[in-house]
Formats: sequence, structure tokens, C-alpha cells
Amino acid sequence: MTHDDRLFLITGATGKTGSVTADLLLRRGHRVRAMVRRDDHRSRALAAAGAEVVHGDLLDLDSVTAALDGVSGAYFVYPIREGLLDATVNFAQAATETGVRSVVGMSQISARREAKSHAARQHWLAERLLDRTGLLTTHLRPTFFAEWLSTWWELRDGEGHLRLPFGEGRHAPIAAADQGRVIAAVLADPEPHDGAVYPLHGPVELDHHEIAAAIAATLGIPVHYEPIGVEEFAASMTHRGFPAHLVQHLSNVAIDYRDGVFAGTNDHVEKIGGRAPQSVGQFVLENKAAFDTSGPNFVPAP
Repeated sequence: MTHDDRLFLITGATGKTGSVTADLLLRRGHRVRAMVRRDDHRSRALAAAGAEVVHGDLLDLDSVTAALDGVSGAYFVYPIREGLLDATVNFAQAATETGVRSVVGMSQISARREAKSHAARQHWLAERLLDRTGLLTTHLRPTFFAEWLSTWWELRDGEGHLRLPFGEGRHAPIAAADQGRVIAAVLADPEPHDGAVYPLHGPVELDHHEIAAAIAATLGIPVHYEPIGVEEFAASMTHRGFPAHLVQHLSNVAIDYRDGVFAGTNDHVEKIGGRAPQSVGQFVLENKAAFDTSGPNFVPAP
């Protein structure tokens, strides 16, 4: 366990990657300030673990400035919703004013200038904005999270179903826990990673038929992947009340996925985070309860 006096701010501290990062830093003896939007069981658990919990909103410059006061390094993450560029401007200005030294930014693998997804292009612009600050800056670009598998999962008549618009495209699902190890490592030692853009992947690239087979082998039940059209996918999300910004993003990255944008593997997780990333089977085994019922977003069969 380390005992340096640096303070790290974790935005999105109750989210998938933020909560893992905060926990890892605390376990390693670091000081953590956890920025949250509301008080709930997750924020109370962070406080019980030793984090300083502050309430704030990345769209509020004053609350971001207060949260960054005295901070050495920060993890910056914003959900797929309107406001990313405003949040990035607020963060960059507040970090500059308060003397923050480094930032790890959560981007996405589809971030690029020519992206058709508004959110993906905004992530690329947010990266460029942070690059223009005086901060030591590292950008993470994960492929689809392994957590997506349970989110879009349907359990019907004792069998699993994944109805998704990904055709025969491939990716190596990356668990939030593995990303958290990378974030924590870069925050603790930012200099070697300054200016780096790291795509993050799981260990094995698979198509969704192979993903379904890996889930089936772990759960011991039949699991089926059914490719569907982007239009059906978008209609289902709209019916469930997804914001238009998110529907536009997911519809366009589904096309990116088919075109190979999300494919690939590398050893960044193991080299930086210190441990090989989880396979699909390992992820499912560690999160079996999440597959006991249908996920909240599954696309029902007609």
C-alpha cells in the first residue's frame, strides 16, 4: 500500500468505471474525492470506504471548480447525453484555475472527426480540447463494455437471446473492472502516458454468435444471437424512452461496428493495469446474477 499525499478526483464515481477506480485507489492508500450527483447507497458506500464525497454537476462551473480544488489528478467521464462539450470546457477551465496536474479522459473507440454519431464526434472534440490545456492528458477509447451483454440480454423460456444490429462484426468485450485498473494506474503515474490515446479491448475478438456461445457455455443454457436491422433497434430504443441523442449515437455506432471500427485486441490492459483482462466467460461467471433476468434494454421479438 502506498502513502503519498496526492488527492485524486473521480467524476462519475458511482458509475461502472468510476466506482472501480475509486475503490482501487482507496485500497492502494490514495486519497480520493468522489464527485457524485446525488446521495444514494452507492455514494454512501464510497464514503464508508474512505472517499471524500462531494456533490457536483459537470455542467456547473462553480461546483466543478470546488471539486477540483487541491486535486493532483482527475478522472473525467461524461455519459452519452447532451452536454459533453460544455462539461469538458468547464472541467478544462476549472482544472487550469486550480492547478490540477493530470487527467485521464474516458472517450470511446468510435471517436473521430468523421464520425456520423454526434456523441462520437463530440468525444473527439473533447479530446482535442483537453490536449490544448497544460495538463498531462491520457485518453481511453474502449470498445463495447462487457456489461452491455447483460444490459441487452433477454431471458425467455429458459433461453438467452441477444437481438442486436451488429451483423457479423467483431469485438473483444472489455469489462469496466479492467478499465478501472488502467485508469487507476495512469492516475498514479501519469508522466509515461502523457499524450497517449489507448484503445482498450478484452482478450479475444469475437462475433456475437461466438459471444452467445461463450455465455451459453458458462450459464449452461442455450443462448442465441439474432442479427436485426438498425431501424428495429432504434425503434425499440425510442419506444423505451431513450433520449434522441443516445438513439442517434447507438444507431450510428452499430454501423461503425459492422464496418470494423470496434474490432481488435491489444495488451494495454495487462501492461498498464497489471492484469490480463477478463474473457466473456470470466465476466459472465463473475456477474451471473445479472443474467438471471432480462436486461432493461433488450429488443423484444416481434
